[in-house]
Amino acid sequence: MKKKLWISILLIAIFVGGFYFLIIGNPPLEIGTLASSKDHKSVVVGIGNKGFGEVQIMDVSVNNDEKPSKTKVQVSNALQGFIITDDYDNPGSKPYGFQNIEDIAIKAGTSPSAYFKKMDEGAATKNDEIYGLSLIHHEAINRVNIKYSYLGITFDERVSVEAGVNR
Repeated sequence: MKKKLWISILLIAIFVGGFYFLIIGNPPLEIGTLASSKDHKSVVVGIGNKGFGEVQIMDVSVNNDEKPSKTKVQVSNALQGFIITDDYDNPGSKPYGFQNIEDIAIKAGTSPSAYFKKMDEGAATKNDEIYGLSLIHHEAINRVNIKYSYLGITFDERVSVEAGVNR
């Protein structure tokens, strides 16, 4: 009886460990669109979730771990896209659904690459929800650091704004 118990415990541990390393090796947050104002003081980073559970953004910093002046999430649709702005309350900004980071969970299945493919095929609709991390800072933004949680695991994503490359 004890042997069966230990084998069961070992199998569960192997399964849980394998699942953990699968998640760590395959982070769910995907970066899509990357755009900025000419002076790089306003930046939009298109983000999505290629996982199967929700992603919660915990913290965002810019450059050398500085707090941005303002941070919001645009919840838009694939046909409308994103807006680069330095005023979230501007009437022209309202249709882009600016919301506080803590109020938004990035839904599963919102991968930017999947939306780009749908747009290429002409199959994108207003129901295709997209997310854009919108940042404003008092100096040029050259890097965005995103700390997020997925299935209880914390991840850090670094996005270089200058080259448009994830690091």
